[in-house]
Amino acid sequence: MTIRPGGVGIWSGALRFGDAGEIVDAAAELEDAGYSSLWIPDTGGDVIGALRRLLDATGSATVATGILNLWMHSATDVGVGLAGLDADHPGRTLLGIGVSHALLIDREEPGRYRQPLRVMAGYLDELDRSRPGVPADRRVLAALGPRMLELSRDRTAGAHPYLVSPEHTRFARGVLGPDPLLVPEQAVVLEPDPAAARDVARGHLATYLRLPNYVNNLLRTGFTEEDVANGGSDRLVDGIVAWGDEAAIAARIRAHFDAGADHVCVQVLAADGSAGLPRAEWRTLAPALTAG
Repeated sequence: MTIRPGGVGIWSGALRFGDAGEIVDAAAELEDAGYSSLWIPDTGGDVIGALRRLLDATGSATVATGILNLWMHSATDVGVGLAGLDADHPGRTLLGIGVSHALLIDREEPGRYRQPLRVMAGYLDELDRSRPGVPADRRVLAALGPRMLELSRDRTAGAHPYLVSPEHTRFARGVLGPDPLLVPEQAVVLEPDPAAARDVARGHLATYLRLPNYVNNLLRTGFTEEDVANGGSDRLVDGIVAWGDEAAIAARIRAHFDAGADHVCVQVLAADGSAGLPRAEWRTLAPALTAG
């Protein structure tokens, strides 16, 4: 069963790692507000349980991993986990799968992170062989470069690029072709003051600018070495993190759709820099992002 969420969804680490009771309340509210999907990250642990919490709290929203770290979950466990979710909530779970980063994977076992494209292809083979398995139309890849996008096109339902601009969305659609699912993540700050908004955005970007996968992709899509240095230029910050009022943020989301996205998952960065559930911002943005 191919899952093709439309409109706009929410990507949130706090929906995975926040207070369980508040997560349940927030998930139900997000669905009622018109957000059609909920995406959560993975750093190991019970990601299937985290997906189940969101599924139980909602009635129809797509619930997805953005991304499931393939180094941290066996294909067998993932297949069994998806089958269990589908038994209670048929056809609502989409697995975004990624190869993570050498900085993280090599921390305890130096040299483990090698040939990520080969590793991903092997993991997809394991998902195909597992019983129960994970069908190709229930998985997407955290793909940035052309070869991983091609693998997404050939072996999965599509791609879930993270930390990208509409220009990358246009590039990705060109590689994928017209049919595969393309679901970019877009970080936003609901803050009209440029200095304040960029301060929050730079705090968000700091981790990613230390990771070669993301830096290389930024360079591939038109940014320069100067843009990615010293915390990121204003050009980089503005290109990757949308900020401003509701209209400005809605315009960035429309730019992704115009570039070929099927669905956009929005990661709202709290204007005060806090790490909790940005429920006030979600409420404020909902009319601009979910109408129609």
